[in-house]
Amino acid sequence: MPAADTVLTGARVRTLDPARPEAGAVAVLGGEIVAVGEDSDVRDWRGPGTEVIDLGGATLTPGLTDAHSHPVWGIEMVNGTDLSAVRDLDQLRAALRAAERDKGWVVGHGLDHNAFGGRPIDRTLIEEALDGAPAFLRLYDGHSALVSGAALAAAGITGPRAFAQRSEVVCDAEGRPTGHLVEHAAMDLVGPLVPKPSTARRRASLVGLLNDMAATGLTGAHVMDLGDGDVPALLSTVEYEGHLPLRLKLAPWCMPGADDDELDELVELQRLRGRNWQVDGVKFFMDGTVEGGTAWLEHADCHGQGTEAFWPDPEAYARTVRILDAAGVRTATHAIGDAAVRHVLDTVAGIGARARMRHRIEHIETVPDDQLGRFAELGVIASMQPPHAGATRADHTDEWSKRLGEERAARAWRCRDLRDAGAVLALGSDWPIADHDARQVLVAARSPLGAASTGRGLTGLMALEGMTSHAALAAGEEKVAGRIAPGFRADLTAFWSDPVTAEPQELAETPIRLTMSGGRVTHR
Repeated sequence: MPAADTVLTGARVRTLDPARPEAGAVAVLGGEIVAVGEDSDVRDWRGPGTEVIDLGGATLTPGLTDAHSHPVWGIEMVNGTDLSAVRDLDQLRAALRAAERDKGWVVGHGLDHNAFGGRPIDRTLIEEALDGAPAFLRLYDGHSALVSGAALAAAGITGPRAFAQRSEVVCDAEGRPTGHLVEHAAMDLVGPLVPKPSTARRRASLVGLLNDMAATGLTGAHVMDLGDGDVPALLSTVEYEGHLPLRLKLAPWCMPGADDDELDELVELQRLRGRNWQVDGVKFFMDGTVEGGTAWLEHADCHGQGTEAFWPDPEAYARTVRILDAAGVRTATHAIGDAAVRHVLDTVAGIGARARMRHRIEHIETVPDDQLGRFAELGVIASMQPPHAGATRADHTDEWSKRLGEERAARAWRCRDLRDAGAVLALGSDWPIADHDARQVLVAARSPLGAASTGRGLTGLMALEGMTSHAALAAGEEKVAGRIAPGFRADLTAFWSDPVTAEPQELAETPIRLTMSGGRVTHR
């Protein structure tokens, strides 16, 4: 018997393996779990070179995976001044006056729609504070921005534009741009002009971010973008110089109007991989956001918006998904509104049995009762981000709730209802839209989300499964990840408190004793 690289002892091991739910020790060799049992069961795996780590009573679980994150693209999204604490226009103007200029630009992120107090989002509300500087301010949903008059002029934007996807340069009654850019194509008119971090800074920021993520117990992330296309080179450079602290699975975007050559390229991208990263899947958008008026709803929101899909021809989306499915490519579709969720489910239903457990829906912020059971029936994975619910208010006075109205706002973030209906439910943060701390995701998932739901959040075990065994199912990795068993990857997380039974406040603050990715300790 060869000696193990590492033996972990003195733990309460929650294996999530039905064959042996609990244990006390684990042996790791070559990045793989080779033995699970009590201390006596792994004693023979010890050798002169084995590192023995006594976890001192900590709870060891399968490694946590953030099932929806943007760690590379997000570095650019959080460039500039953090506006997430701004609550009203006076605070916004003060923050802009004090903001540092980058090559003359004011750049900000995390701006809450609620800060405008119900007013239309308009550059005239901030121009005085900018003193003529070009400005690009991302709203917190990541799907819209407010830009100044100088930024519009630099981009040559003087009026409305037509796009192949659901995007808008918002204009006033006279056709003058208000500075509110809705969805990616509109933001991309100005985005390329905004100063970007250098390659060296991006690389350093990425490694720092991933180390911070590992310190919260994360061993992997499903990355819902491929950035500007240079991300594989960036990740390869990081691995050439050292190691990626997290295992990353990346899904490039497919946008409306994609032709056969672009689809062939997306299929070819699936071959790209490194030691601890790979391209696996394609990301779609079926709609945008509720606050931006671009969620695809079965009935218009209170402003008469939300009745259009992100794909102007929804059937073109369905055809594209069928083409990629036939090529063996997994898909993830951003679908927030009830009409968007229904269309994705209908699309997968049209593919048939072979589509089971190959396609997933991201966000699912509002969904009617008659669609809950279809997730399990069709084998569609639900991917949700419980921290998003923190942007709403219990009295429904926030922009999200007001736009949807009482009925739809009451059936929000139905994590527990989907689990009770038999769905596979993967959980994530959507960083940088919300905090990447895995403990915060677990805590938020245990809170009641949606007044029309059962009134209960997920159990502690369900929440843990959402970031372990169900995240593995969502990635098609259930045979190698998501549980602690011989032959599985040595992706492991040790909490000082038991994440299944600890009270929410205790769990939110509990230290992470150890994080291991592929047998390598990434946090201790």
